[in-house]
Amino acid sequence: MSAPPGRDPFVLAVCALGIAQITAWGTSFYCLGVLAKPIVADTGWSLSLVYSGFTVALLAMGIVSAWAGRAIDRQGARAVMVAGTLMISAGLYALSRVESAGAWLAAWFFLGIGMRLGLYDAAFAALVQVVPSRGRLAISYLTLFGAFASTVFWVVGHYFNEAAGWRQTLVYFAAINFAVCLPLNWIGLSRREAPGDAARAGAAETAAGPRPMEGARRRVALALFALVMSLNSFVFGVVSVQLVPLLEAAGLATAAAVWVASMKGFAQFGGRVVELVFGRRLHAITVGRIAIGFLPASFLLLAFSGGEVAAIVTFTLLMGASQGVITIVRGAVPLALFGPQGYGAVLGLLATPVLIVNAASPTLFALIVDRFGWGVGQVVLIGTSAASFLAMELMSRWYARSRE
Repeated sequence: MSAPPGRDPFVLAVCALGIAQITAWGTSFYCLGVLAKPIVADTGWSLSLVYSGFTVALLAMGIVSAWAGRAIDRQGARAVMVAGTLMISAGLYALSRVESAGAWLAAWFFLGIGMRLGLYDAAFAALVQVVPSRGRLAISYLTLFGAFASTVFWVVGHYFNEAAGWRQTLVYFAAINFAVCLPLNWIGLSRREAPGDAARAGAAETAAGPRPMEGARRRVALALFALVMSLNSFVFGVVSVQLVPLLEAAGLATAAAVWVASMKGFAQFGGRVVELVFGRRLHAITVGRIAIGFLPASFLLLAFSGGEVAAIVTFTLLMGASQGVITIVRGAVPLALFGPQGYGAVLGLLATPVLIVNAASPTLFALIVDRFGWGVGQVVLIGTSAASFLAMELMSRWYARSRE
């Protein structure tokens, strides 16, 4: 018999972590979206130096990722995510007090470690620990919450900055993160699925499909999926920073580019809703093939848009929906291939190259555009997204043969 909704660990974990993830992402990962220019104006630092802090944070996330995954498996995701919350709050407060470039970068490195312990990869592993029989479904629901992080906290951050300045805004963010995320992570992960339910679900999965991959097949699958996600990480690392300039280069005025770029968040949410309704009946690899297949098509549409607003809006919606679903795929495919046992360590290994590529991609793309122009930059994005699609197809065909 399933637990009543009020006592179901699935409902508790998804709702608590969902609100906590909105808060954690909005106060840390997205904070520079509204604070970068005020920081430059106040400190006199260059914009590239300010964003270098974010790059350092991503590198820190990649460096500690494998360790963090193993810690989640050994110590439990609850303890790790609580530690991540404390580090994020402390890191945000440290950022509010820095006076030098060196201190700025050091504070971001510390904050990056906290982000790795408190954001999606840790939350995905936490959900699989709490409800192993419904891990993929829980991940899909959780990502619905996360789509609103930038929408909420860019507005809140703008208001705080106008009222009190960027330093006090970071203090407020630190306090909000502590007050919201600490109790929610602790309470949301306080219950676990009954052992009998998890055992029955595991038996049903074993009977219905292949056993988790082991040995050489496991290593090949890890390498192929890491390649797929790393190529995607290059594309979305660029888009997360350069979307407005990319739309301007396609022919939009700045105001129109900002308006169209803001639609990406709604497209992410819409893509995740579609996956939740229709994709749950498909294998995670099949969902990945569909989502990744939209990427090169969307960038081709942008390249040949000729400045037409309708075509550029369509690109933004397709690309955003793809990005939204790929976030789910990033957690769902490893769960389908390797099972819940050691899931935290698997995500930690996979996240290491993804985060490092994500950290380097905006700078590398900026160098390409500075040297060769936006036309070549668009070709690079088309080629990288196409390579990601081909890698996903290769993985899918290899997986089908390995099952046979």
